[in-house]
Amino acid sequence: MTKFHKKAPLPAVVFLSALLSVPFLSSCGDRSRVASPPPPVDDTVGRDVNYPAATNQPQAKKGLSTGQKVAILAGAAALYYIYQQRKNAQGAGPNGKYYLSKNGRVYYRDQQGRAHWVTPPQEGIRVPESEAQQYRDFQGYNGRSTGRDLTDIAPQEAPTY
Repeated sequence: MTKFHKKAPLPAVVFLSALLSVPFLSSCGDRSRVASPPPPVDDTVGRDVNYPAATNQPQAKKGLSTGQKVAILAGAAALYYIYQQRKNAQGAGPNGKYYLSKNGRVYYRDQQGRAHWVTPPQEGIRVPESEAQQYRDFQGYNGRSTGRDLTDIAPQEAPTY
């Protein structure tokens, strides 16, 4: 009795050979492509603030005066203010461009491309009342705990991190 060894059809052999060579060939690709950025870094743990202190913030006047009135922005209002101030900036790091994520958080990217969450100062940000009016609907405007947060204004194409 003779045993017959059945040969695989040629198209199946070519297909399987090509399938097995894909991982090898994909590792030899173009090295100039940029890899996806690393995962975000949560700088809020163990720190109160990672927003650089602004030198041009108006100071509140002591007592009654005819000076400029200020509003204090905290929470979502402060985050949105910070984002609006830095969204068109150039560069990376805390003094560079800020982004708004889908989940309503503000972040910036460091030189390596890692995202760093921005936390508003605990004491709030003093802003001229005329400029602060656009933030009056947000949580944290003049100590208010109710209002909008940033999730409803976050762009849909932003990363969710």
